Amino acid sequence: MTEHDITLTVNGTEHDLSVEPRTLLAHTLRDELGYTGTNVGCESTLCGACTVHMDGDAVKACTVLSVQADGAELQTVEGLRESGTFHPIQEGFQKEHGLQCGYCTPGMMLAATDLLEENADPNEAEIREAIEGNLCRCTGYQNIVNAVEYAGAKMRGDDSGPGTETAAADGGVPTTDYEVVKIDEAAKMENDI
Repeated sequence: MTEHDITLTVNGTEHDLSVEPRTLLAHTLRDELGYTGTNVGCESTLCGACTVHMDGDAVKACTVLSVQADGAELQTVEGLRESGTFHPIQEGFQKEHGLQCGYCTPGMMLAATDLLEENADPNEAEIREAIEGNLCRCTGYQNIVNAVEYAGAKMRGDDSGPGTETAAADGGVPTTDYEVVKIDEAAKMENDI
């Protein structure tokens, strides 16, 4: 099979390589270039574990051919962290316990940052819609939604947003109105059941 020479810029680094026409972008990123944060789950766009940014838009790398990405600017989860500092979405997933096994997390983070770049103050329904193409088999999604809300507040510089102290879920004291509201919502839901 004939190989094609392509150039991919991944997280700001340009890579020249030769690929077969049938090679999926997810495999090129993982196997050829070592960006293993791009996970391969279903290879049919159902799970979203392979979500990356291509020219600023979230795409599922399991259904993009590498030759289609020739000349593209790509961002993987490894590119979210800048100068040793977590991106707000990474911090949100950590502080709000938005992950368990972590397999879906890179794709979930990239889908969420795509949303936050367009809308830094999404409501819960908008967040759920933005991540609906990314499956998590471990959580009930609420902590993921909380993580996206946290990141949005941080990106907006909203001091009334999520706190930076020990999360109430960890036994810490609520540090902001945001955490108090979340605790009140959880208590109300529990009473309604």
